[in-house]
Amino acid sequence: MMAVSFSKYGQLHYLDPGAYAPAVGDRVLVPTDAGPEVAQCIWAPQWVSEDIGGLPVCAGMATDEDLARDEENRQLRAQARLAAKRLIREHELPMKVTAVDYLSSETTFIVYFSAPQRVDFRALVRDLNGRLQARVELRQVGPRDEARLQGGIGPCGRDLCCSTFLKDFEPVSVRMAKDQDLPVNPLRIAGACGRLMCCLKYEHPLYQDFRKDAPRVGAAVTTPEGDGTVIGHNVPSDTVVVKLAADGRARACPKASVCGSRQAYEATYGKK
Repeated sequence: MMAVSFSKYGQLHYLDPGAYAPAVGDRVLVPTDAGPEVAQCIWAPQWVSEDIGGLPVCAGMATDEDLARDEENRQLRAQARLAAKRLIREHELPMKVTAVDYLSSETTFIVYFSAPQRVDFRALVRDLNGRLQARVELRQVGPRDEARLQGGIGPCGRDLCCSTFLKDFEPVSVRMAKDQDLPVNPLRIAGACGRLMCCLKYEHPLYQDFRKDAPRVGAAVTTPEGDGTVIGHNVPSDTVVVKLAADGRARACPKASVCGSRQAYEATYGKK
């Protein structure tokens, strides 16, 4: 498996390298609905332990002709983006251009934009058709799609999930943040798009499974180091923080080693 990107810091796309072995930085051809497109290799081909099927197969290494065509398309996209921004200002429309695609096989520009509400852009499309001398399609995207197209860095300091590996957007609720002991503060639990962070969704089952058999905060428990009271949970490390009754120290104990009673402890570890 290998990973490529069509633009710098853009979304990663995974490929089957087939018979090719490109190095990081090499330009390769990626099959798309509009024909092979040039992309840069971000992760060199490597074996993976899991059986992953359905990946598109690398169409080959990019030639000088492919690179020249890709550069021409890049310039056309830049011109279309500039023309769209200027015409939007002229028409005084409340919309922002997010990205532009160019389908050379169909001589078609696809302009993605964001707006706070639905926009009547029929006049704008007519002017863009005349300005670019090509067919133009406008597609409105939401905040999450806008973040995916533009890319960026999340609060965790890593590339946005939506612009790297996340394929589909699933509903995220404030309840998930509460279940993960996160502050219900929009500044703390919102992503770059302004919506609730997507990671709250796919990390939520971990917290649900942990709490099924973990002692609640305040419960009296028995640990290998003695009796104590639960004062906290650390779900990522699968540990329970216990305040020992003997000396008041706080100890992080594996969840599996914490029992709610002496009988439960002896049943698990045997009598001493």
